[in-house]
Amino acid sequence: MEVNKKTRKRKDQVKSNIIVIIPAYNEEASIAKVIADIPKGLAEEVIVVNNNSTDRTAEMAQAAGATVLNQRQQGYGAACLKGIAYAREKKMPPEIVVFIDGDYSDFPQQMPDVLAPIIEQDIDMVIGSRALGQRQKGAMMPQQIFGNWLATRLIRLFYGMRFTDLGPFRAIKFHKLLAIGMKDEDYGWTVEMQLKAAKYKLKVTEVPVDYKKRIGVSKVSGTIKGTFMAGYKILWTIFRYL
Repeated sequence: MEVNKKTRKRKDQVKSNIIVIIPAYNEEASIAKVIADIPKGLAEEVIVVNNNSTDRTAEMAQAAGATVLNQRQQGYGAACLKGIAYAREKKMPPEIVVFIDGDYSDFPQQMPDVLAPIIEQDIDMVIGSRALGQRQKGAMMPQQIFGNWLATRLIRLFYGMRFTDLGPFRAIKFHKLLAIGMKDEDYGWTVEMQLKAAKYKLKVTEVPVDYKKRIGVSKVSGTIKGTFMAGYKILWTIFRYL
């Protein structure tokens, strides 16, 4: 799966104070690849939040040039919140934050595409949609595809905002991220951000992103418990914020 020419052209056009936050739990085989594929010079800082890993995730991330934070509290949202807290305390906080997973299922090379609507059109938040991009066969489990379909339709029905995906690859203006007050510490993180974007009337759009099979086994869709808990939390979050 090749990154398109438009993405390569945009790489040199992105000029802003940008940081990348990567929550990571036991991703020693993939984390360095994710960091290496982020276009050079795009981000001021790449932050890997080591979410209580039992492998060499932190060591591999640091060797690849990332700033490593340790978050002992387990949970995807907890890791993201740790990264946000760090960014907030920087002498010069970022203008834009990009979130991407550490399992190498996304294409970090497409980061300029995800950032472009914010930089070129003054959009507040951009979701990288796997539903609109090219998806490698088997990259998403059937329950993930159905869950995204159901959740996005409920968001459209109850919140009046159209999405096609709850994809983790996304970018948002940092001051808008602080304004919406993210709280979820686990599976509801992505949907909470999109619901609050609707409630706070942020300017939001989606861009197509490609998706491939991750390295290793998913901690969510790879287990029955993870799939059930994620589905339950996403639906609970949608109705909670009504």
